[in-house]
Amino acid sequence: MTSIAANLQAVRERIGAACLAAGRSKDSVHLLAVSKTWPAASLREAAATGQLAFGENYVQEAIDKIAALADPALEWHFIGPLQSNKTRPVAENFAWVHSVDRLKVAERLSAQRPSRLPPLKLCLQVNVSGEASKSGCAPAEAPGLAAAIALLPGVTLKGLMAIPEPTDDVAVQRSRFALLRETMDAINAVRAGGLDTLSMGMSDDLEAAIMEGATIVRIGTAIFGQREYEK
Repeated sequence: MTSIAANLQAVRERIGAACLAAGRSKDSVHLLAVSKTWPAASLREAAATGQLAFGENYVQEAIDKIAALADPALEWHFIGPLQSNKTRPVAENFAWVHSVDRLKVAERLSAQRPSRLPPLKLCLQVNVSGEASKSGCAPAEAPGLAAAIALLPGVTLKGLMAIPEPTDDVAVQRSRFALLRETMDAINAVRAGGLDTLSMGMSDDLEAAIMEGATIVRIGTAIFGQREYEK
């Protein structure tokens, strides 16, 4: 068993244990392998274990990997900050975008999504910790943005995403994730159809995220190891 395969097994066991502790089905939480900065060969190792959903942060790096792997079974999620002038390759190549933080980006993704493809699934990124350096709309702005995005063709608003500040304090972790869940509940209280996705939780806080309702956890380091470089 490769180290990536062993790490994936360990992460899946953590997810299963967290779901059990939260009284949830393990099938209610989906694992997104965050593969930014890792080569296509590492993704192939992960895919060989049945991991088919991958999260990428950098547009050109991701496009190169999608071309190199060329596997229709793989599901590509864009999870990094997205500049409005780079939306076209994302609209044309990804199944999900988790990092929509303003209406302009959603409008461009909508306009640029090819009609031959199914609607692009979107998450609205919410800044639940109020950090000036973090992307994401304020929680109070989320309902209005969600209502506007829901009207766009070619895209489907699925839920919310957050990247809270790093902390070892489990109570703080849970409070940030609870705020995202409460924000989604507030949107669902007035929006027909409703949202069903909470993209939250990473290698160091996935248990807290699952306790507060995460449906997608984004795990990189615990699967692939420490990155040797950052872009």
